[in-house]
Amino acid sequence: MKLITLLLPLTLASAVHAGAPAFRSWAPTPPMGWNSWDNFATTITEEQTKQQADFMAAQLKSHGWQYVVVDIQWYEPGAKSHAYRSDATLTMDEFGRLTPALNRFPSAAEGAGFKPLADYIHSLGLKMGIHLMRGIPRQAVERNLPVKGTSVRAQDIANRASICPWNPDMFGVDLTKPGAQEYYDSVFALIAAWGVDYVKVDDISRPYHEHESEIEAIRRAIDRTGRPIVLSLSPGETALTAAAHVRDHANLWRISDDFWDRWLALRDQFGRLAAWNPHRVTGAWPDADMLPLGVLNLGTRITRFTPDEQRTLMTLWSIARSPLMHGGDLTKTDDFTLSLLTNDEVLAVNQQSENNRPLFDRDQLIAWVADVPGSADKYLAVFNTRDRVRRTPANARYVSPSVRSGAGAAVDADVTGGTKLFLSAEPAETSGEWNRILWRAPRLVFADGKEQPLTELTWAHADAAWDSTAVKKDAAGQPIGIGAEIPAFVEFALPRDAVRFRAQASVESNGRGHEPGPVRFLVVVATPENESKAAGLPVAVSLSELGLPQGTHVRDLWAHRDLGTVEREFAPEIPFHGAGLYRLSPR
Repeated sequence: MKLITLLLPLTLASAVHAGAPAFRSWAPTPPMGWNSWDNFATTITEEQTKQQADFMAAQLKSHGWQYVVVDIQWYEPGAKSHAYRSDATLTMDEFGRLTPALNRFPSAAEGAGFKPLADYIHSLGLKMGIHLMRGIPRQAVERNLPVKGTSVRAQDIANRASICPWNPDMFGVDLTKPGAQEYYDSVFALIAAWGVDYVKVDDISRPYHEHESEIEAIRRAIDRTGRPIVLSLSPGETALTAAAHVRDHANLWRISDDFWDRWLALRDQFGRLAAWNPHRVTGAWPDADMLPLGVLNLGTRITRFTPDEQRTLMTLWSIARSPLMHGGDLTKTDDFTLSLLTNDEVLAVNQQSENNRPLFDRDQLIAWVADVPGSADKYLAVFNTRDRVRRTPANARYVSPSVRSGAGAAVDADVTGGTKLFLSAEPAETSGEWNRILWRAPRLVFADGKEQPLTELTWAHADAAWDSTAVKKDAAGQPIGIGAEIPAFVEFALPRDAVRFRAQASVESNGRGHEPGPVRFLVVVATPENESKAAGLPVAVSLSELGLPQGTHVRDLWAHRDLGTVEREFAPEIPFHGAGLYRLSPR
């Protein structure tokens, strides 16, 4: 069984050479580029895009970076943040096709669209990409604009029941209606005429199967343009049951919801990339999402990932051959971030390795391996994803049963002798998503019987989906507990004389039409005995696991340093939340 697993990626990869869709040849390696979302949100302008392109051409192009992608709402004149305005007037042509907002992209005047900007980017030896929402603009439907080249109008093809849950711009397109395919054909004909090389279509890969007809329509529309436009599908996570279909229709597709600079989000990508690994083929890439590095969030902050976590991010994306789309402001790139983006030995793993696969996961010490084309060498990536204080059931003072929506669990945990308190909530099953939890009436109990609500204390650290950790209040403004979307944890410093922690843990309705899955709550207490003081942990890999002989030479790709030879086992010490990436060469 293990042998079959290891050989499967090679079997699938060979499919690109015989009978594979032609579009796969347009992305023969995972696309590398920059996307405006993580820093500029909806606000990117023409001048800012040119500045990013100038930096890429000067500093990154020689290392393989090539796409400059303008993300969502380039057609919204008043866009100001990561939020969307439901009353915004969108710019479009007489056929209901979105066009760039002229106050932000002045060269688009007189019907030029993105062509002048694309020409500028092409002049630098780079490629241009844009974002596009699935469907037809609601405002085109309200105005009942004609579909170019047909007698059909927008109201004839719009599916008003198919709407994005988080963006107000579009209705879905009903592909059973005459003129529906022609609408998508007209949109991509316009995009191709602008000289666009890459399109990220959003609100389409989740829920995937409900949108298959529109995915197929977009594939046909791109192919009919005659231009090799790379197609990216978003957001995730794309259903694994769609693997065969998505490989035959897109060059890359998201495997998760939006990925941001949070450790729990990075930790969870290990499992997703491993699950998608058998389905990766050349020209069709599972996409772990953008690289939130450097300056982010409208220039208000830098990445929250530590340097070790940033290397983990780049190492994992490289060994799993995810597309690499940087999200930070390139013009404010610091030396460390630049070193991550320009390490050619690391980038070669992403661009040129073969037969990439997980090797093991030994209690959160993880290894991946890949072949070096044309040689007997191996690439080896090792990861220490453990926390210094392990937030696991084995180390917990309290572990709840599986708690479902509308239910709760009474929490009473001994915290005696602790220095830190960790409240953790994780999915109890893989099927649940977007679960919102509440630690209701969380409080510390002291030896003299007095109690202190945790809502009166400032937490030391919090990590939750969508940065959602918050004190929840009642209608009168009084705090009732600490809520978050999972996976989540919150850390507090423990007063020395605290002896117990008590709360009621519950799962709330997420308000998004998805049935919340069950949740497991943990209470973990740090003590001098269970908090590691080590710099890291050895991640041991035997040469026999890799099929390599004794006396194999090892090179550290991050450090650009030869480490000598190993006889039986290679066991580098890896920092907590850190990674190592090596090339092993038999002698």
